Amino acid sequence: MQRHLISAADLTRDDAVLILDTAEEMARVADRPIKKLPTLRGRTIVNLFFEDSTRTRISFEAAEKRLSADVINFTAKGSSVSKGESLKDTAQTLEAMGVDAVVIRHGASGAPYRLANSGWIDAAVINAGDGTHQHPTQALLDAFTMRRRLVGRDAGLGKDLSGKRITLVGDVLHSRVARSNVDLLHTLGAEVTLVAPPTLVPVGVGTWPCEVSYDLDSTLPKSDAVMMLRVQRERMNAAFFPTEREYSRRYGLDGDRMARMPEHAIVMHPGPMVRGMEITAEVADSERCTVVEQVANGVSIRMAVLYLLLGGNEPAVAHPSPATAPESRGPAPASESRTEEK
Repeated sequence: MQRHLISAADLTRDDAVLILDTAEEMARVADRPIKKLPTLRGRTIVNLFFEDSTRTRISFEAAEKRLSADVINFTAKGSSVSKGESLKDTAQTLEAMGVDAVVIRHGASGAPYRLANSGWIDAAVINAGDGTHQHPTQALLDAFTMRRRLVGRDAGLGKDLSGKRITLVGDVLHSRVARSNVDLLHTLGAEVTLVAPPTLVPVGVGTWPCEVSYDLDSTLPKSDAVMMLRVQRERMNAAFFPTEREYSRRYGLDGDRMARMPEHAIVMHPGPMVRGMEITAEVADSERCTVVEQVANGVSIRMAVLYLLLGGNEPAVAHPSPATAPESRGPAPASESRTEEK
C-alpha cells in the first residue's frame, strides 16, 4: 500500500485484493456485540468535505470510530472557507493540529492530489471524491459487493473479478464513480462496458480500458452486474438529452429490462438514486438490487483502507487458533504495526 489513496488507477491487482480481503475481516466486526477495535486509538482523522455528502461522509466517520480514531468533521459551509480561505491555508491549519490522515471531498478535480503532493501537510490523504475525476473507495466497495455476490463471501478471498462482465449505464461524462470503476475493475480482470447517450460519453473514452455501447438492451443479457449512474444535473451546463422521459425510456432500468438479465446478475447504484429516472422503484426494491448492501460494505472497505494506510501493511486478522488467542481478537493496535516501513 502507498501512503495515500488518490486514484483507483494507482492500485495494483495485489493492492486491491489485499483491501478486499481486509474488508472481509472488518465486516466481521459488524457481527460482534461491540463493533469497535482499538487499531487506530490515538490517531486523529479529519473529514474535510467541501461538497455535500451523506453516504460517504457518514460511512467514513463510522469506519473511523469503529477503529477508535479521534474524528474531526470539517465542512466548508460555516468555516473559514466561506470567507475565502484557500485549501493551502486550511491544510496548514490541520497540520498545526497534528492530524494523521485527511479524508477530502472537493469539487475541483485534482484537489486531493495537490493536497497529498504539495508538502503542505504531513498526513495520509484519502480521496473521497474530487470533481468528475475519481472516487476510489466507492469503486472498492462496488468491487467488494460484486465479489461477494458473484464469487462468494468466503470463496472470493484472494481472488479478483476475472471474466466477470460489468455494465455501467448513464451519465458517464460527469461520473467520478464510472472512471474509478473502469480503472479498478480492469485491474481486477473484469470486462467493462459503458452504456450512455453519445452526449454523455467523455471525449477520449476510446483510450479507457473498456467497451462503449449506446444500446442498453443488447448488453443486458450478457452482464453479470449492471450499475446505474445518476444523471448529475448539478454539474450540467447544457441540455444533454431531450427530456427525462426520453432518457428513462432508452437508458432507464425497469422490471422488463431486469428480466432480460441473467438470473445470477445483480443491479447496483452508487446512490443517491433518482427513482423513475435511471431506475424504477420495482428494480430498486428488488432482491437483486444491492444498494443497501453497498452502503454496509462501504464501512468495511473504508475501515480496511484506514487500517492499511495508518495501522499496518498486513491482513487485519491472521485467524489465530483458540489455543493462542481469544475469538474476539481484531487487527493489531497501530503501535504494534510496521508503520516505520511507510
